[in-house]
Amino acid sequence: MSEPRRPLRIALIGSRGIPARYGGYETLMEQLAPRLRALGHRPTVYCRSHYTARGEAGPEGVALVVQPTLRTKHLDTPVHTLLSCLHAMRARYDAALVVNAANAAFVPLLRLAGTPTALHVDGIERRRAKWGGFGRTVYAVSERLACRLPDAIVTDAAVIRDHYQRRYAARSRLITYGVDGAPTGETSELRRLGLEPRGYLLYVSRFEPENNPHRVAAAYRAVSGTAPLVMVGDAPYASRFIAELRRGADPRVRFPGAIYGEGYRQLMSHALAYVHATEVGGTHPALVTAMGYGNCVLANDTPENREVVGDAGLAFAASEPGSLAAALERALGDAALRSRLGAMAAERARERYSWDAVARQYAELFEELTAGAG
Repeated sequence: MSEPRRPLRIALIGSRGIPARYGGYETLMEQLAPRLRALGHRPTVYCRSHYTARGEAGPEGVALVVQPTLRTKHLDTPVHTLLSCLHAMRARYDAALVVNAANAAFVPLLRLAGTPTALHVDGIERRRAKWGGFGRTVYAVSERLACRLPDAIVTDAAVIRDHYQRRYAARSRLITYGVDGAPTGETSELRRLGLEPRGYLLYVSRFEPENNPHRVAAAYRAVSGTAPLVMVGDAPYASRFIAELRRGADPRVRFPGAIYGEGYRQLMSHALAYVHATEVGGTHPALVTAMGYGNCVLANDTPENREVVGDAGLAFAASEPGSLAAALERALGDAALRSRLGAMAAERARERYSWDAVARQYAELFEELTAGAG
């Protein structure tokens, strides 16, 4: 990677922090920060005190700032982002990336300190089923603020870029996600879970209604065979939903909880097929990784998922009980189809989803913002 025109001090704000143990934004921070450092910049990731321990070391050359928050469903993100932005104002960064459209209201604090700021808006968050009326209203207002307050908007899928352009006449920079690592031959995690390579189906996501874990588990009851469905995930503030999901599941469905790092990589590397059932959001890192690892992918038929998968997977409708069951039966019964789709998925991921390319695009954005501010 070439050196930048000048090193920039860059604040990365709004995620839970690193290491990545939650979702897409955390994966973005974990993958982006060290690559920005390799490009010659000086990134700082702001982390939440209940997520990243104080004094925990980040990747080499990446600073971590741990800030407190109020750990409730509605206050966790805004309180932490407010405190992070106040800290960043004093630190006087050259540029900042704030993630999550709900954090748009705090962007003026950074701009007041002279820090040009990009806002990553993710998907259309107000459509998430986990939010009640108050949460949906906050996100609806935040979408509008996101079009006015930051110096630049970042979207991670063309569908989301087009939504902001069509609804608000707001232009955004399209920067996707990348493939997390490469397949491994190691199987220690599989042995721990009592699984055989290519002997299980895999689902990875937060257990929230819009990710449809309940519908995936229900559909599997109609699927023949003995291969287990391994549903990896968890979610804060969703204990009742998760308890009901586990209680009503088929005996072949396994719930090992959230798994990250090497264990996650092993499960992705050796799955028979991967099920992706989200209905909200842009580009999902887990889907991109599953494709990059050469998995046969079954994806809920949404515009965002179609954009990522193209014709390199099988589509189903999460809202139709028999649709996923039929797609699973088809994948399980046709090894040649699994192999062909897996190869197509891997090739598509190689062409479209590279973390090194993502980091270069962010670095170019930060350099443009600082040049405009100079």
